Amino acid sequence: MKTTIVGYPRIGVNRELKKVVEKYFKGEIGLSKLFAESKQLRKKYWLVQKEKGIDYIPSNDFSFYDNMLDMAFLLNVIPKRYKQLDLLPIDTYFAMARGYQDIEEDVKALPMKKWFNTNYHYIVPEIDDDTEFFLNDTKPFDLYREAKELGINTRPIIIGMFTFLKLARFNTKRTFEEILFELTNTYIEILKKFEELGTEWIQIDEPILVTDLTQEDINLFKIAYKKLLAKKRNTKILIQTYFGDVRDIYETLIELDFDGLGLDLVEGIKNVDLIKRSGFPSNKILSAGIVNGKNIWRNDYKKSMELIRILEQFVMPENIWLSTSCSLLHVPYTLLNEESIEENIKEFLAFAEEKLEELKDLKSLCIDYDFEKNDLYIFNQQVLKRKITDSLSFDAEIRSNVKNLNEEDFIRKDKFENRILVQKEKFKLPILPTTTIGSFPQTSEVRRIRQLWRKGEITETEYEQQLQKKIKEIIDFQEKIGLDVLVHGEYERNDMVEYFGQLLEGFLFTQNGWVQSYGTRCVKPPIIFGDVKRKEPMTVKWIKFAQKQTDKIVKGILTGPITILNWSFPREDLELREIAYQIALAIRDEVLDLEAAGIRIIQIDEAALREKLPLRKKEWNDYLFWAIRAFRLTHAKVKTETQIHTHMCYSEFSDIIKEIESMDVDVISIEAARSDFSILDLFKENNFKPEVGPGIYDIHSPRVPSQRELEELIEIMIRKLDINKLWINPDCGLKTREDEEAKLSLINMVNAAKSIRMRVKSYPF
Repeated sequence: MKTTIVGYPRIGVNRELKKVVEKYFKGEIGLSKLFAESKQLRKKYWLVQKEKGIDYIPSNDFSFYDNMLDMAFLLNVIPKRYKQLDLLPIDTYFAMARGYQDIEEDVKALPMKKWFNTNYHYIVPEIDDDTEFFLNDTKPFDLYREAKELGINTRPIIIGMFTFLKLARFNTKRTFEEILFELTNTYIEILKKFEELGTEWIQIDEPILVTDLTQEDINLFKIAYKKLLAKKRNTKILIQTYFGDVRDIYETLIELDFDGLGLDLVEGIKNVDLIKRSGFPSNKILSAGIVNGKNIWRNDYKKSMELIRILEQFVMPENIWLSTSCSLLHVPYTLLNEESIEENIKEFLAFAEEKLEELKDLKSLCIDYDFEKNDLYIFNQQVLKRKITDSLSFDAEIRSNVKNLNEEDFIRKDKFENRILVQKEKFKLPILPTTTIGSFPQTSEVRRIRQLWRKGEITETEYEQQLQKKIKEIIDFQEKIGLDVLVHGEYERNDMVEYFGQLLEGFLFTQNGWVQSYGTRCVKPPIIFGDVKRKEPMTVKWIKFAQKQTDKIVKGILTGPITILNWSFPREDLELREIAYQIALAIRDEVLDLEAAGIRIIQIDEAALREKLPLRKKEWNDYLFWAIRAFRLTHAKVKTETQIHTHMCYSEFSDIIKEIESMDVDVISIEAARSDFSILDLFKENNFKPEVGPGIYDIHSPRVPSQRELEELIEIMIRKLDINKLWINPDCGLKTREDEEAKLSLINMVNAAKSIRMRVKSYPF
């Protein structure tokens, strides 16, 4: 058997790519330095894979920002507004991802959405009537040659035409079918280029095949790929899927003239049943995704070997590649630099580099007839046994609290209609009340204060005093510009999930376990190791201090249980439902303490509600049932006059709008800036009860929207939804923005809202 992986993390062990790209954004380095640094980074991770014994190493999994954006750029799917900027190619590319603003030009970024059921965000390509497909870039071919110069014959990766179009945004009169067949010709050109380079294999990623497909979808896929395969000569094609099973199209995939098929056998365990039922062609490679590419726990060699032995009954062993279930982009780089994790715990874990070792081990076990006596196997099973018996994993009190939950724990006493009337009378906010989502920029000064405290160079008291000074400053700023509902800035928080995880029992933390979320944005997901329990209040002292600085309302900001769960690496010995309820009980304690402290508005963010939603609709109900209940558990016991907000971002909500309403919040703020407020039509069509704060401008782009632009956007919002139900806010937290940029944007936002209030009697516009 051979080994391979679906893809590798590109950000670097110490986030080298993030740092060099951001230096380029700031003008601190030029193109030559950007390209040289990224080349060195690619060399490092190719050589690591080679040293670890990976037989088929991928290329073109590298990206300066996002692989979907790379594909759009390669295929010339570049809207005219970006081409007209007349920038260098790399700057046009970044303008599509981040927007572009100078004295003469002001162009917004393309939309961004979650990549299937992960916390990775991709840039949504935009296809319009002017789109003409042709090869606009040479990156996949350049990187193949670059690796070959190192003596590594890689397998280039490209995103498949079907997935690309299914995830793209259509702004054209042309049909999906017409565009697919046009695009097929460009993919033929890509294949031809690789043929000319002498490429042995290319990997075409088609993860959309694990979602619900219609017969029309299957027919179009078959026609397009038959056309492509007819042009294939010496280069072999591996169709790669991940995040689920291919039940709708398996028969078609094994009939078509692909040379290999990559299947996820972790999340897509039903793929094994498909192989058992329909067999597997003897002339094809099966790239078997048996090592989990999305979680960080050590592989169970017993389960993997049992699975491999099953596969060997249907696929010749020499035709099996042992692989990861998906790209290792979704896990941290390596455990080698994790000095703070105790060795007896570290042995339970496997990050990207360690997963390469696991593939190597499994390959050696496969040729050992008596593998159960192999030292690698014995050690693996001993480690897993220690993990199961570890005392950190169990808390009898928490287990009992979850078991004894009853229906009243999930239901607020008063109905929405009564609550909102009481709250409006109590708060006396103006129409179009203004607020922010929560965080303000994490400046170098804030990071320095936190670092000094962590190193013990300032005392706890000094640390708190300095942060209190920052809180007072940001409260004063918000009052000065006229925001209606204030926030404390979240200066004490490093990350919206990691911060809470550090204050709860049951979590482990890494020093360098960075995972790419989007572009240069990286997060360090906590590891849920044991039962979750709140030890003491987590945010109350900070919010109470902020509230004492002003007569205006200051929101308490918490992260919801599903987002904490979905943005952590969960334990595998408990059902996700039970973990969610444990976290929800901890957050409920915090909510009630905030309420008791006089905090009148509490925002419980559920940015990741949709993330673990099954990709098959028939499997949605169970997840949504317990996920929504976990959220309701956090706030069901608050008083009528306490207003509950939530925030959600970068997901599609059209098909779960009723479930979102059933979260029973009073106000929801939601990403809308990159999607032209189309979600407001959805709210109107469904008579959505909660008040709504559509994100009025995109905080992920380095641009300051003008007051006039924001006024026009508010006017659009008012045409779509009752003005009395609307709040005005950015589309997400301001943590990643520069301080001056964030403040100027907020000033324009508040002034725009005030201007509209003055003109409200003249509606309709």
